[in-house]
Amino acid sequence: MSTDGNPARPVRDEDAFDTEAVAAWLGLGEISEVRQFAGGASNLTYLLRLPDRELILRRPPAGQKAAGAHDMAREHRIQAALAPVFPHVPAMVGLCEDESLIGSPFYVMEKVEGTILRRDLPGAMTADEVSRLCRNAWDVLTELHSVDVTRHPELAALGRGEGYVGRQVAGWTSRFAKARTDDTGDWSDVTSWLEQHQPADVAQVLVHNDFRLDNLVLAPDDPTRIVGVLDWEMATVGDPLMDLGGSMAYWVEAGDDEVFQMFRRQPSNAPGMWTRAEIVERYCSRAGYDVSPDQWRFYEVFGLFRLAVIAQQIWYRYAHGQTTNEAYAVFGPAVQYLEARCRRLVDETR
Repeated sequence: MSTDGNPARPVRDEDAFDTEAVAAWLGLGEISEVRQFAGGASNLTYLLRLPDRELILRRPPAGQKAAGAHDMAREHRIQAALAPVFPHVPAMVGLCEDESLIGSPFYVMEKVEGTILRRDLPGAMTADEVSRLCRNAWDVLTELHSVDVTRHPELAALGRGEGYVGRQVAGWTSRFAKARTDDTGDWSDVTSWLEQHQPADVAQVLVHNDFRLDNLVLAPDDPTRIVGVLDWEMATVGDPLMDLGGSMAYWVEAGDDEVFQMFRRQPSNAPGMWTRAEIVERYCSRAGYDVSPDQWRFYEVFGLFRLAVIAQQIWYRYAHGQTTNEAYAVFGPAVQYLEARCRRLVDETR
């Protein structure tokens, strides 16, 4: 992980931890400084400066957490198991499951040197270079999905067999119900449509479940080459098209409406970036899936619904005073917009 494009800032008071305790646990010398990365709204990520290196620490947020979420041991275990067969994961340094140390489990990993994209590109890039970056990024997802999980027990153990699509629809619908607030709209027509139109799984592969440009590290000497994939919190074994659908929910194109442009956290609207349709076509061609636009509609709606649930869970924490981060104040209206966007797509099928 690099600070390029994602500057680390002073640690927020509510997110501070016992630096000396972590230094003693690591046994690598004194931690001279701790900074916090502002990107993301889930697990907390910190930069640790030691005498001879910089490391990254990951820990859960405070407040109510969805069952099974923010599992540091799982996130650490996935990356450690994946490293021998997928060269784009950071090297793990250690896992601490003793919550008494800093109030939560955490793990530490090596920093991947390079650039992490945020809303805009890192300097001047031609449209051809941007297109190459886009192609390389989505080809990395195809590469991840091609890992044979059956040959790696730690990865295979993540799977629960056929029925992933159905479990995802039921699971995210349940999470949404548990995170409702007074301003939550009526999503019953959307959730009913998803339940009635769910396809069978197309495969069982390792899915990242949060694959975006701002979770990738670009090579210091070539901003079109991917050298790292970060944030494995939601990775599991499941359906690859569900993974792609979740990613496309974050992919805001230059031609999208003004409100959806406010969702943009990556330079997906830059000249040279592909459209969602182009990405889906490239992915399916390389992965060997024959998916029509009508069939793709389910994955598109599900991806947006899933994004709405994630936003609602964060809004729940903010609305109940479990976090004071003012950046989360916009998540309530964001959920309302996603409700309307899902409903428009559902109505187009009737």
